[in-house]
This record gives sequence, C-alpha cells and structure tokens, in this order.
Amino acid sequence: MASTQARLGQQALAVLDVTLRVPCIFIIDAIFNSYYDPGSGWAGTMGKVLVRVTGVLVSGMVLLLSQKALFKFYTLFSAVLLGVVAVLINYYATSHIDFYSAYYKAALGFRLLPRNGPTLWLGVAAVQLVFGVGYVVLLNLQSVFAALVVLDIMIPLWGLMIELPADVRQLVAVFSGLALALHTAVCLAARLKWFYYSCRYVYLLVRHMYRIYGLQLLLEDTWKRIRFPDVLRVFWLTRATSQALILVYVVRAVRRESGDATGGVVDGSGDSQGYLLSWDVFWDLTSNLIISGCDSTLTVLGMSAVISSVAHYLGLSILAFIGSTEEEDKRLGFVAPVLFFILALQTGLSSLDPEERLVRLSRNMCLLLTAILHFVHGMTDPVLMSLSASHVPSVRRHLPVLLVSLALFVLPVALSYALWHHYDLNTWLFAVTAFCVELCLKVVVSLTVYGLFMVDGFSNVLWEKLDDYVYYVRSTGNIIEFLFGVIMFGNGAYTMMFESGSKIRACMMCLHAYFNIYLQAKNGWKTFINRRTAVKKINSLPEMRGDQLTDIEDVCAICYQEFATSARITPCHHYFHALCLRKWLYIQDTCPMCHQRVYVEDESRDRAAFSNNNGGYAAPQDLAAAAGAGGGADDELLEDNDSIEYDEDEWGTRSGNSPVEEDFINDDTDSTED
Repeated sequence: MASTQARLGQQALAVLDVTLRVPCIFIIDAIFNSYYDPGSGWAGTMGKVLVRVTGVLVSGMVLLLSQKALFKFYTLFSAVLLGVVAVLINYYATSHIDFYSAYYKAALGFRLLPRNGPTLWLGVAAVQLVFGVGYVVLLNLQSVFAALVVLDIMIPLWGLMIELPADVRQLVAVFSGLALALHTAVCLAARLKWFYYSCRYVYLLVRHMYRIYGLQLLLEDTWKRIRFPDVLRVFWLTRATSQALILVYVVRAVRRESGDATGGVVDGSGDSQGYLLSWDVFWDLTSNLIISGCDSTLTVLGMSAVISSVAHYLGLSILAFIGSTEEEDKRLGFVAPVLFFILALQTGLSSLDPEERLVRLSRNMCLLLTAILHFVHGMTDPVLMSLSASHVPSVRRHLPVLLVSLALFVLPVALSYALWHHYDLNTWLFAVTAFCVELCLKVVVSLTVYGLFMVDGFSNVLWEKLDDYVYYVRSTGNIIEFLFGVIMFGNGAYTMMFESGSKIRACMMCLHAYFNIYLQAKNGWKTFINRRTAVKKINSLPEMRGDQLTDIEDVCAICYQEFATSARITPCHHYFHALCLRKWLYIQDTCPMCHQRVYVEDESRDRAAFSNNNGGYAAPQDLAAAAGAGGGADDELLEDNDSIEYDEDEWGTRSGNSPVEEDFINDDTDSTED
C-alpha cells in the first residue's frame, strides 16, 4: 500500500512538473511568432529585440530549472499574481460609481452575481480575503506581516462599504496597491540571492557535465530531466484543443447571428444545427487545426512528440500481437518522430503558405507511413524466420505474424492505388510508389524464405540445397533493393536540382548514398566473396560416399545427423556434412572439432592420414581395404563421436559426465584468438 501511494505521488509530481514547464514553451512560441515591425526606428527596434531576447532567456532558464527550483519559482509567481489580481479588483471596484450594474452585467451574458448590493460586497470581500490568505501562505509570511497584508487588501472594500467619496476611494485603492507592491518587491529582493544561487548551480552543473561527459550526454540528461517530449506533447495538444474550442465557438456564433438575421429556421432544426457540424465545416476546422499545428519549429516539435507517442504504442501493440520480445523493435517511437521532423525541415514545412503547408504535410505523412510499414516489417521478419526455422507446430503462433505480413503487402498496394488515382506523376509520388514496391518485395522475400523453412521442417530428409535457395532468394531481393536505392538517389538529386534544393536535403542524400547504397553494396559483395570462398574450400576437401559411410556408422559432429549421401573430410581427419561445414566456414576457417585450419595445400592433404571424428587414424588405402572387407580391420572407425578422449594438459580437467564437445565449441573464440 505504501509503495502504491509513493508511486502515485511520484506520478503526480511528474505531471505537475510537466504542466509547469508548458507555459515557457507557449511564451517562447509566442515571441517567435509575434509580428515584427522594422519601421519603428532604431530605438524601438532595439527595445523590441531586447524584450524578445529577455523573454526567451527567462523562459529558457525557467524551463531548465530543477523540479524543486521550479516549484519554488511558481510559488513566488503565484503569490505575485494573487497580489496583482487583488489590487486590480480593489481598483476596479472603487472606480465604478454604478457598482451594481458593473458587476451585474457579467461577461458572455451570464447572470451569476446577485442583485443585492451588500451581498455583492460580501462576496467581493470573501474573494479578496481568499487572495490575501493565499498571498500570505505562498510567501510564508510571519503572523504580524500576514495580518498587515490582509488588512491592506481589505481596506479599499471597507471604504466602499462606508460610502466614502469616489476620489477618496480611488486614492485609498492606489495607496493600498502601492503598499502591496512595495512589500512584494521587498520579498522578491530578499529571495534574489536564492535565484542567483539557483542559476549559478544550474550553470556549474551544466559546465561540469559538459567537461566530464561531453555535449551529447549533457543534452540527453537535460532532455530526460525536464521531460521535454512530454512538455512538447502537452504544449501541442493544449494549443490544438484551445484553437479547436475557439473555432467551434466562432462557427456557432456566426450560425446564430445568421439565423437571427434570417429569422430562424422554419423547420425547427435550428437547435440541432447549432450544435452539430456538417462534414464540410468539420473538414475545414480540422484542416485549420492541422495547418496551425505546424506553423513554427516548436509546433512541429510538438507534433513530432504526438507522433512519437502514437508510434510507440502502435509498435508495442504489434509486438504483443506477433509475440516478439526484442528490445530493439521498440524503437518505433523514436524513429517515426525523428523522420517526421527531418522531413519537415527538409521541405520547409513551417515557412510555407497555409494551403501549400497542408499539401506538403499530407505528402510527408505518406512518406512517414511507408517508413513505419518498413519498420514494422523489420519487426515481423525475425519472428517469421524464428518460427519457421524452429519448426513451431502451433498455428496460433504463426497466424498473427502471417496476418501482419499480409497487411504489410496489402496496405502499400492500396496506398499506391489511391495516390495514383488522385495525383499526377511527380517526384514525390514516384518516391512513395518506390517505397511501397520495395516493401512488397521485402514481404514476398520473407514469405518465400518462410515457406522454404517450413517445407524443410515437414521433410524427413536433410535438404542440402536449402541454404543455397535461401541465399538466392535473399540475394535477389537485396539486389532489387539496391537498385531501388540507386533510383531513389537519382530521384532525390533531380528534386534537389530542379524543385526544392536545401542543405538538409543534400545531407540526407549523402547519408542515403552511404548507408543504403555504399554499405549495402559492400556488405553484399562481402557475403558473396565469403560464400564463394567457402564453396571453394568445401570442393577442395575429399568426399566420402557409398559403403564408406555405411561402414563408419557415425553422425556429423555439427548437426548430429547421419550421413545419408556423402561427407567431407577435413585435413585434420574429421568429417561433416558439406552443408554443415560450409555454414561453419562462413563464420571462421577452422575445424569445429580441433580448431585447425580447414583449407590447406593439396600436397599436405595427400600426405596426411585419414581419421574419423573419434580420433582413429588410417591411411586412405587402408580405408578402402577396410570398406572392401566389411570394416573388420579397424575397430576405431566404428566408435561413436562421444567417445573422444582429450589430453588433460591441453583441454583442462573435465568430469566424465560433462559434454566436452559443447563446452569446447562454446569456447571457440578464445581458442581462435590464440
């Protein structure tokens, strides 16, 4: 119970921390989006620039404060705000001669205040008393000063109750406000030392972290400490919600005025139309919200934070549906917003006109959708390969992954079909189509490999050509993806030269050329060379067939399966399936049993004696004689692989019940380095 309460308390503090940092983002966004008049003279220009810089610096400092300092700052700010409101209420109440009418005609036409004068005075006095007590509590004043402050706030209302002249009432209100302002200034000056040391502490902490850990870790720590993604997310959602409420109120007010001008609706449906929005109006409101939701860099960051949250939970849902537990697959909430922000910077989204901004945003969202689908395929492909290679018989484990793969094939086709029926061919449509075709190709390759592994799982005979078929399928897909990468580089170069060139686009093209073209080609060529070398090594080894395998009656030391058709003999006199040994040679050029080099010259191989996997040696001609005589000459050949004896000085002391082969294979890295 205590732990639950502590956790709830921490969550409440985190919510409050995020909420208190959001106004700083609003202030910075308002300063950057405010209108700048260059024709006001150099003095006015310098004054406006100074005010803007001061506002940005103060808001930035408050945004970066620690949680404790942030709470203390807002405590002082709330006290000052209560004092200002109390002074304004006193001045407003004493400045109006028709006191009843001023408070009776409230905003928006709501009649919430009473008609009776004394009752109204008592209500205002109660509000002022609450403000005075709140001011005293927030500033933590002593009892004597607290009583004087409350008395100072209530004096103008007493003058109003005893019906002093208007000039005297205003003079009393002014002196009361000056006294409260002087007291507030003294309190803030007394706490100025705390503010200085707080700022100095933040500066020293930042400098220390920069010197010790570097700029990257400093930014990461600050990003997490102030919960900047949550702050941006709350900022964007609050801004969009407030704008939506204002737009809906304006639409209803316009409808109400137009209804009054035309005498109302005859059929009596005016009430329902006042609250229900048509589809056209709803679309216009949504379009305006989307356009205003990316009109500055901060709003683009806020929209990226919202996209991050949506993508994160989408990725978690897909992982739970397909049954994956890989931590690397949970990065969709990071990849999606970064890509969206890069696309926004690359296309200059916030600086475009409203109509053009909406079109550009829709195009960026299409590109983002294809990128998310590519990432989802990267999440499902390992699960497909794991299920097929491990021969999981449960249909319930296979069905979710196959459904997601089917969706990954259908969605790009549907998206391309819809776009081609509504837009003419251009570089953007070509890029989206290329990404969709590439995704469909990846899905086909994954399902083909999945089918090959499933067929191998249902087969009772070792399929030696399976690895070759899988390599051929994946190589074909990789070659086509490489060609798509080259084509997309050309499309981007054309866009940069003839449509919208920018430095960010040039940087992204360089990254694309390095990662998606150069590295992919390099890795593909390296894989091809490794396979060709492995095949060459395998073909250089002698092969056993027919009666030789029957007489030995042994199994492959890699897969522990019997030799059905043939076996390859290493120079160190061990034998394996050709397919198993080739897969081993993709990783390292040593024997799985004794870690000697597999590929040696022919002369040394001809002079070497033959042995089986058990350590028994015989010349090749003796092997042929033994095969002709039915294997009666050499009993070591009929021994099992598990009867290998190891020298204690070389292999270390081992118990007779421990699996020596597995322990040694798991320790092959150290042996190879030696």
